[in-house]
Amino acid sequence: MYLKKIDEPSFTTFASTHPLRSYHQSASYAQYMQNKGFKHHYIALVDDNNRILAASLILYKKLGFFSKYGYAPKGFLIDYTNQQLVKTFTQELKKFYFARNFAFMKINPEISIGEIIPEDNKVIYNQNSLIIDTLQNNGYHRVGPNYKFETLQPRFNAIIPLKYFNFTLLNKPFKTKIRKSTRLGLQFTKVSKEELPIIYEFVKNKKNRTFDDYVNYYNAFSKNMDFFLVSVDFEKYLILLREEYEKELKRNEQLVEKMLAKNTTNILNQKLNSDYLLESLKNDIIIATKSLAQNKTKYVAGAITIRYQNRVSIITSGYDLNYKRLYSNHFLHYELLKYYQKDFDFLDLNGITGDFSKENPYYGLNKFKLGMHPKCFEYIGEFDYIINPGLYKGLLNNGLLQKEFTKKQKK
Repeated sequence: MYLKKIDEPSFTTFASTHPLRSYHQSASYAQYMQNKGFKHHYIALVDDNNRILAASLILYKKLGFFSKYGYAPKGFLIDYTNQQLVKTFTQELKKFYFARNFAFMKINPEISIGEIIPEDNKVIYNQNSLIIDTLQNNGYHRVGPNYKFETLQPRFNAIIPLKYFNFTLLNKPFKTKIRKSTRLGLQFTKVSKEELPIIYEFVKNKKNRTFDDYVNYYNAFSKNMDFFLVSVDFEKYLILLREEYEKELKRNEQLVEKMLAKNTTNILNQKLNSDYLLESLKNDIIIATKSLAQNKTKYVAGAITIRYQNRVSIITSGYDLNYKRLYSNHFLHYELLKYYQKDFDFLDLNGITGDFSKENPYYGLNKFKLGMHPKCFEYIGEFDYIINPGLYKGLLNNGLLQKEFTKKQKK
């Protein structure tokens, strides 16, 4: 057995039927990553009959003057339970890339080692946990612990099996918000790439991605990418706002009476919060009235997805915080579930964190996604395989590794 480069059609044929296939291990993803400074090629471990036993898209980038590093997004397409195959592949990998001045190779296989039970804050582990030992025994170093999106890909993920999904599976607060948003007449629409600037306004502060980055995504995945927007019916929205305003106004008047009878700190704080809410509702009524008079279409949420075989992945989604009373983000995701349910098996909600405590800064994100009752998994994690210790040490000492992999968050 030996490792060699293969052409794109040969790789695509192999990858399209592999159990670990994903859109990350595809020619389209290679095209997308070119705009991030990565070159690429496809490798395969073949036997004496030239039969492919394992393969991978390898992205690579130069660091410093002499060194390169490789990245196999979502890991190699290999049977990780076959210890001898992993050993042989790794040995051949090292020989192949040592000669090409690679310092190390980074992988993050999409292998579930356990199912998360969020209610109990525990994980039920499976036999795939043994793969960690297989990798470490072959020189792979686990990067961790990655509980809060510290590495290239989330280690914890939420996926909804679409064939079994129905409204009753949503938790009670989520269902209540869906009913309310539906009553308001929110409209869910599939749109074209021309509306990308509108969607970008909802997501531009979420990740370190520019508008051009999403354009590059589209250029690479145009045949498999969908865009969606949610708009508001201002006539129905005004009715809701006025109802809420009248309700809060009565509560405010009752608080005034309580203050006259017994002015405590607790009552005073309630009164101040009520005053703030009334002012906020009043401003919302003014905006909604103007928009209704102008017959203006207002988009309040949007999402971008990628379809790959039987699975749909949400690349990004967001909503207008000025219209949070509409629960448009809940409505958007519920409509996405319904839209894809007939033709696909899974909707990937993307990452969650492994910390389910209320102190976690991502608690709101976890709570929102868990409200849809997804299957939650802990993946095997991210690993670095050092190919040339000297080059790796040099990158470490001059700070190039830290600079390359320290995530830069938008302010």
